[in-house]
Amino acid sequence: MSGNETLDQMMRHMSWANAALFKQLSSLPDHALAFTAPGSEWSVGAIAHHLVTAAENYAQRLHGEPRAPERELPANAADIVQLAAGLARADARLREGAALDGAEVLHWISFGGEPMAFPRWVLVNQSVHHATEHRAQIAGALAANGITSVDLDAIDVWTLYDNDVSSADT
Repeated sequence: MSGNETLDQMMRHMSWANAALFKQLSSLPDHALAFTAPGSEWSVGAIAHHLVTAAENYAQRLHGEPRAPERELPANAADIVQLAAGLARADARLREGAALDGAEVLHWISFGGEPMAFPRWVLVNQSVHHATEHRAQIAGALAANGITSVDLDAIDVWTLYDNDVSSADT
């Protein structure tokens, strides 16, 4: 656990919510990965892919490591399971990175070739909000196509807390 229990719990929630979402995605019919929300060209599969590759890249930036290799877009449940495994590794690295000095300025080259420099805390914050945004987009795209099994309220921080309390009571 990091020296900041609140930050560590926030990172733990992100990882738990991501894992729960990807478990649900792996149980959907393969064609659901092509669903989009009205007015969006991003499919469920493309958003899931983006969520994972971004998490990997944020984690690598936090640790001064090179960018992750490119991944293929998921086409089926097996691909989602592979993405979920990559996301679990990235989320663990993000959690480790969040325990490091938040004020340290990190440097890297953007996808567009521009030099970037931000304090570590900015990347940690972005990683959490980025994942939350895309979990919501995935749920919305699925709901727009009649699949309402992804319940964001079932993976919110309140539910994680209730699960922790229930587990401690047994």
